[in-house]
Amino acid sequence: MPAPILAPTTLALLAVVAFFAGLVDSIAGGGGLLTVPALLTAGLPPHIALATNKGQASFGAISSFLSFWTRGAIDRPRVPLAFSAGFAGSLLGAALLFLLSPERLRPVVLVLLVIAAAVVGLRRTTHATTPWAKRPRLALVLLALGLGAYDGFFGPGVGSMLIVGNALLFGDNLTRASGNAKVVNLASNLAALLLFSIRGTVLWQVALPMAAANTLGAFVGARLAVKRGDGFVRGVVLLVVLALVVKLAADLIRR
Repeated sequence: MPAPILAPTTLALLAVVAFFAGLVDSIAGGGGLLTVPALLTAGLPPHIALATNKGQASFGAISSFLSFWTRGAIDRPRVPLAFSAGFAGSLLGAALLFLLSPERLRPVVLVLLVIAAAVVGLRRTTHATTPWAKRPRLALVLLALGLGAYDGFFGPGVGSMLIVGNALLFGDNLTRASGNAKVVNLASNLAALLLFSIRGTVLWQVALPMAAANTLGAFVGARLAVKRGDGFVRGVVLLVVLALVVKLAADLIRR
């Protein structure tokens, strides 16, 4: 079934959605909550919608990463290991799609997101000393590989879980945790984009206008996160996580 040709007004509306998705995603993750339903509503088949979403989101991920990087909100020594583990994990997760159904993960993800919301809501300060302080490289590999694989396999809530993971394992404050999360998020998006592009399922005439808007939104969101600090990031993360919990719970009920 060929993908539909979208009207200019539809493309413009999708670009507006992509801007706000990029803004939210750069702060707390969860941009796909906006863009995937919008693409499906526009009439794209599910596999085309998911691939096109990765196409546009990857540009926003680059913009967000660069914004946090230039403002010193990313721990640069972590980047090579986090990026490579996240990229490999995403490829592994995508390969698992051929063997397992991602629907089985919904109840598990619901529990993890509720825990993540509790951690973000209750954790007012962070400390540099954690149980993983003596093995930071191992902790980083496990976090990036595991959540990179989850993103390649299923994906909802990965940005928020990366933020919480960085805060818990490394004692990052939430602003820095958000910046460090963008490394794995970028790697995972690029790995998925590579696979989808090879299969020819990215609808670039839709992805590119959305990508431009997503990039701008990600730039604005990253600046807001760094400027407004932990309290602002905490509020946005909580809103995104709660929205994800509601959506996943509704999907389970409808089944």
